Amino acid sequence: MNFKKVWNEYSIWFTIAFMFLMMWAYTVPWLRDGIGQGMDAIFAPLITTFRIPFYILIVILSAFTGLYSSIIQKYTIDYEKMTESQEKMREFQTEYREATLSQDEKRIKKLEAKRDRVMREQLELSQQQMQPMIYILIISVPIFFWLWFRLSQASTTITFPYWGLHGLNDSIWILPAWILWYMLCSITVSQVIRKALNIGGI
Repeated sequence: MNFKKVWNEYSIWFTIAFMFLMMWAYTVPWLRDGIGQGMDAIFAPLITTFRIPFYILIVILSAFTGLYSSIIQKYTIDYEKMTESQEKMREFQTEYREATLSQDEKRIKKLEAKRDRVMREQLELSQQQMQPMIYILIISVPIFFWLWFRLSQASTTITFPYWGLHGLNDSIWILPAWILWYMLCSITVSQVIRKALNIGGI
């Protein structure tokens, strides 16, 4: 069996299955807390020894997440090919719309034959974009479980712009404050890292 061929063909389904597995693990307290407690042996010294405030630690972890996810994507996704494919799709859509409006049946049939090839390229790129997710989740999910484990045992506050002072366990809208803070830091830091590494958008 050619593993690489199987992986390329079914990578989307493997990734979706893995994501559901991680979501299931999140709903199982003994598994979630067990992973979080195991990760505590690695990250606890940052709090107990180096006395890093928890909200700063979240910034550091989100920067770490942004760095490794950007590096993984840089070396697993062909951004040049992706840009070319997106440009081809835009050109095809423009041509097809013009042919439809002008009711040029001959041109429409020709474009319909071309559509299969363009759609196949789009599917291949979608599969390529999904492949890094497994590697990213393998590292990200244990970090999230550790944050959950630690915050369930502590009461820490942070001042958000516009929202004021909140505990990291408080809910803002529908999200815990610590997840919102993590997302804001991760998105901001990731944009800087992606710009520095010259990584295109997905």
